[in-house]
Amino acid sequence: MVNESNRERLTAAAFALFEEQGYEQTTVDDIAARAGVGRTTFFRAFGSKDDVIFPHHESLVLAVRDRLHAAAPDAGVPALVEGARLVLTHYLDEGDLARARYRLTRTVPALRHREIGGVQQYQRLFRDFITERGIRADPLHAELLADALVTAHNYVLRRWLREPGSDPIAEFDRAMADVLRLFSPGGPSGGGPGAVLILRTDHDLDALLPSIRAALDDESRSR
Repeated sequence: MVNESNRERLTAAAFALFEEQGYEQTTVDDIAARAGVGRTTFFRAFGSKDDVIFPHHESLVLAVRDRLHAAAPDAGVPALVEGARLVLTHYLDEGDLARARYRLTRTVPALRHREIGGVQQYQRLFRDFITERGIRADPLHAELLADALVTAHNYVLRRWLREPGSDPIAEFDRAMADVLRLFSPGGPSGGGPGAVLILRTDHDLDALLPSIRAALDDESRSR
């Protein structure tokens, strides 16, 4: 049984050292010493130095899965939104720790790859749930909806990480409403008027999304 207080001390020590001397320069022994525990205690709590960066990832994935599985038969869509909200509120509760992780994953390629792998876990969870519940029978539409939910969540989260004064909960609600509107029966995936644009660009997606949303709003008003 891992002592939770040791996990928290090791996590705090690791992030402090990563900020002070850099991720690559910090060793497991450095982290253990800063936390006041032995090397063996570190490896009881974490499998590797990388694991300290995402200390709650696996438990969070399980929490989202449990939330989806607990949904009533007619509450599939709300469960998807609540599953995404669970992830967002977890990061909001982390506060400065989440921002420190964001800085690290922007500068350490191995951590960025680890983060992408975690995002893909949520995408698969949502896709499988969408398919199993018949929310979208077409495999492509299920994939698109799952990706859209995760993309909208990540867009809101990144804005909050960069702009602490933003209102992420309100932005999340608007983003989820946008996603559900796009995938509603009258939206592009439901057979109504609309078009799907596949775009490759070197520009930052965050910078493009407001323009895309505005274009969609203009199209909706013109119908």
